[in-house]
Amino acid sequence: MAKTCTSIQKSLGWCQGTPELPGVKRRIYFLAKSFILGYPQLPRDELGRATSAVLAGSYTLAADAKWKYIDILPDKSQLTSEAQGELPSQTQLNKLVAVHPGVGAEASAAAAYINNTDNVFIVEDMKGNFRVLGNDKWLTKATVAQDLGQGATGTTSTTINVEATDEVPAPFYVGTLETEDGDIDCSGKAA
Repeated sequence: MAKTCTSIQKSLGWCQGTPELPGVKRRIYFLAKSFILGYPQLPRDELGRATSAVLAGSYTLAADAKWKYIDILPDKSQLTSEAQGELPSQTQLNKLVAVHPGVGAEASAAAAYINNTDNVFIVEDMKGNFRVLGNDKWLTKATVAQDLGQGATGTTSTTINVEATDEVPAPFYVGTLETEDGDIDCSGKAA
């Protein structure tokens, strides 16, 4: 018997004059995948196709594990997504460039850890939506570079570059984020 394929396509409207605020907020969160016991998932239809870009559920963390944060310079940081691969197996390559202004011992230690650990990163956009880079299917690649500045007018920075493959552009997270500073409700405006 042949499979019946139903369409999951939907119209995509936009009301003229509705602001789309660019950029990310000044704090990102990260945690090694080894501390994540359960992941929120994309909802799927009977054929296994993702039907939404909003993850269902919350992260389940190992005992005493909490999301760590990095304060960044929003004006120098950016989240992008682009298609990769070929039909019928195209995925999204989600990329984050996060610039932290410090280059001291703590930033250098974080760089060594991030360079050599498979992490999940969560970024808040300017509308209050939390977006995820990293999942339980593919490795998250992160590389860190430092710049100690040049001359009297140069600036210092620790730049974290993240690349994470996913089925959709940086999925939305609407669960709870258990951080060192307390829990964050990420329900935002994603729908």
